[in-house]
Amino acid sequence: MCPVHSSPPFNAPAARRLRAALGMAPGHVAYGLRAQYGLLVAPETVMAWERGEQSPTSAELTALAGVLWCSPGELLAEPVTLREHRIARGLDPEDLARRIGVEGNAYRKMEESGRWKGNERQSAALASVLGLSLAQFVTATGKQEELADLLRSAATTRWQAYVKPLGKLLPVPKAHLERVLEHLYNDYQSRMVATLGWGGAEGAAGTGDAGREFLAEITDRFWALAGGA
Repeated sequence: MCPVHSSPPFNAPAARRLRAALGMAPGHVAYGLRAQYGLLVAPETVMAWERGEQSPTSAELTALAGVLWCSPGELLAEPVTLREHRIARGLDPEDLARRIGVEGNAYRKMEESGRWKGNERQSAALASVLGLSLAQFVTATGKQEELADLLRSAATTRWQAYVKPLGKLLPVPKAHLERVLEHLYNDYQSRMVATLGWGGAEGAAGTGDAGREFLAEITDRFWALAGGA
């Protein structure tokens, strides 16, 4: 099921600050939106945006950025979804799709569903064009649970078997990914030896408190080692 689109996470204080820096009143902003972009926005609406009572639509936000001589990203709080990151970069879906080598309709479907299905090359291009850290990439593409499951399995079984699936999931060089997974595996196993002996290292079900705590925090540990937070 596709999620209902909400307005971008609008940064009301930033909009007010940028308008004041230009010496403009809300009426001047409303006039610019109408004259330059054909948007009928009342000065009262501009004021409601700046008070955080309402949020502009995607089209209104892009136009507002033009009137205030800033990038759309400067009017947004921290973006989370693919759509929000795209808007923050001032890109339309077709432009982003072309830059990352994905067919336009296919990209739109992935953005609407919140589930990224691009290949390794396209994933690397997506992260590059949108300026995403590894953690931002995983969140924006809806891969948090899948990543955590793979990392838990890599730490508790044979980490080598998870290099390929994780490589498909993340735009990370193979050699770097191997080093991080080996480190996680060794750290987990050493904890099990110290607390329960080798017999307790068969998997998450047999671990003690130290093992359960490690696995619960494994994604954060991965970001710390991979440098992608």
